[in-house]
Amino acid sequence: MKNSIYKQRKIVFGLVCVLGLLFTSCEEEFLDTEPQSFFTPSNALNNPEGLNSLLSEALYNIRSEYYGDGAPMITENIFSEVAIEGTTDKSGPAQDLNAQILPDANLNSSNFNRIGWFWEAFYENIKFANTVIGRIDDAEFDSEAQKADILGRAMFHRAYAYYRLTHQFGDVPLVLEEVSSPKLDFASTERDVILNFIKDELDSAVTMVNETSNGGEVNRGVVLHLLTKVNLALADFPAAIASANQLIDGSGYALMTGRFGSSAGDATKDVTWDLHQVENKSLPANTETILAGVDRLEFRDVGAANDFGNGTSVMRQATPLWWRFINTPDGQNGMSDDPAIEIPQVLEIGRGIGRNRGTAYSTKEIWENSNNDERHKLGNWIDMEDLVYNAPSLQEAGNSFYNQNLQLYLPDGTPLCSDTIRNWYGFPRYKLFVADPTAVKPSGGHGDWYIYRLAETYLLRAEAHFWNGDNASAAADINAIRTRAQADPITPAEVNMDYILDERARELYYEENRNTELTRIAYIFAKTGRSAYNGKTYSLGNFSTENFWYDRIIEVTDFYNKPDVITVFGVRFTMSPFHVLWPVPAPAINANTQGRINQNEGYPGAEDNVAPLTAIPVPES
Repeated sequence: MKNSIYKQRKIVFGLVCVLGLLFTSCEEEFLDTEPQSFFTPSNALNNPEGLNSLLSEALYNIRSEYYGDGAPMITENIFSEVAIEGTTDKSGPAQDLNAQILPDANLNSSNFNRIGWFWEAFYENIKFANTVIGRIDDAEFDSEAQKADILGRAMFHRAYAYYRLTHQFGDVPLVLEEVSSPKLDFASTERDVILNFIKDELDSAVTMVNETSNGGEVNRGVVLHLLTKVNLALADFPAAIASANQLIDGSGYALMTGRFGSSAGDATKDVTWDLHQVENKSLPANTETILAGVDRLEFRDVGAANDFGNGTSVMRQATPLWWRFINTPDGQNGMSDDPAIEIPQVLEIGRGIGRNRGTAYSTKEIWENSNNDERHKLGNWIDMEDLVYNAPSLQEAGNSFYNQNLQLYLPDGTPLCSDTIRNWYGFPRYKLFVADPTAVKPSGGHGDWYIYRLAETYLLRAEAHFWNGDNASAAADINAIRTRAQADPITPAEVNMDYILDERARELYYEENRNTELTRIAYIFAKTGRSAYNGKTYSLGNFSTENFWYDRIIEVTDFYNKPDVITVFGVRFTMSPFHVLWPVPAPAINANTQGRINQNEGYPGAEDNVAPLTAIPVPES
């Protein structure tokens, strides 16, 4: 499959080079500071190759969320209960969301957050999809099936972008046509109107998109997975069960329960390890992969559409800064990131910087009583106490602590690490280890990454069963995941939203778009008025001032709004209920001089909001 993907990417790249002449600057979007024209010569998009090139660009944007230094998905994690921004060496307020998250702040920085990236990337994908949909009848195809597949995939990309935007920004402009001239009168559309529209499109796309595809491309299973999420977002739980059933039971996918792939011959590993090795994620034998970002070292520097720069960077982003500021009990520097020493731990876990810092909730609390769970066993999971003091200076001095396991405190409680926020937390090595042959000190190299995986479909169906009052079926779906990991099964009486979120965190850490999914669940509680496990009920009328998203984060994490939790620069972790929705970037609002894009409540500019549209906008042409 590697060779076929490479050939496909070279073809697509050639088309994109040609089409690059058709578009305005890639840094200026049609909902950005200066509305851009989108004139396209008709003869460039009159064939399947030209239309597919746009959809490949949209798919590239989706994949890009998971790659690079300060990958956008880290922002999704730190706006949830599974992680915080851990780079505490900043004098700026990287952790103070009340001060940092403002419409006119820097909303696209790997040092702070990538909120602006999502707005720009998803509206760019909407632009690509609208262009394909608008020009589909002007192109010539080999067959009606080919035309239907391209149209269905365009509808998927539009739906994917709007699903994410409506859970990140709430009510947003619904743009359904190619914008071919400057437009200054965008208006926000009510979230549920958008969700109902994309549900209808996805229902249609299921029958249009090919059942199978090349590795890393959109197919029917991908559409069904997104449709299940949209059905849940609309609180249509029977429909969510039906779409999940179609994917789980009738599409050729299956959970991986036996050893496979590159590591199958290593008796010290298990199926959990196999499943998350990057070289195994797109194997035909892996029947669990629904959609993966395809990123290979051989694509680097050849202009292929699957080249994500330096790769995953996941060992740099999500593992602790373990190699500094940790002393032995007798006060000596204990750690080294030198790859050439006797105990080169850097080669096993990477040279982390602790940006995506797991919370105590995701690294400790959900693993209590984990027993034989493969996802948390020694070797797959690393706690700081599993590492050893490896500084060569200790060896040279004959220090007895050399090659001994780390300890955090002296008997009197004195800490041996000066920054436990950044330097001391556990992490899933089986997910975060990505070989990096181009770096002397690995940071996480090139490799495929899961975007949609069947394990999540099971957990989505479990959630739908829970909302539908069928805890027995919910427990069965959860246990399908737990049994694979050798974890103890649960009973129907144990099923609630707390447990479902815990299981998602155990299974999908650094895969799922955690903020998006947590916000979706908060909207369901508000939409249905159903009592949450914390005994509270919520409503849409005051969603930005009281919501499950905020209560969940404050309840289970050990950072936000805790006055005694302060970084080494004296910054406190702050968060407010209105952060459930991100601020619409100010340039998009300010440039829209003939209309009104609403700002979310809690942010400057919300006082100028007008009623959002409650119907699909009528096409102008």
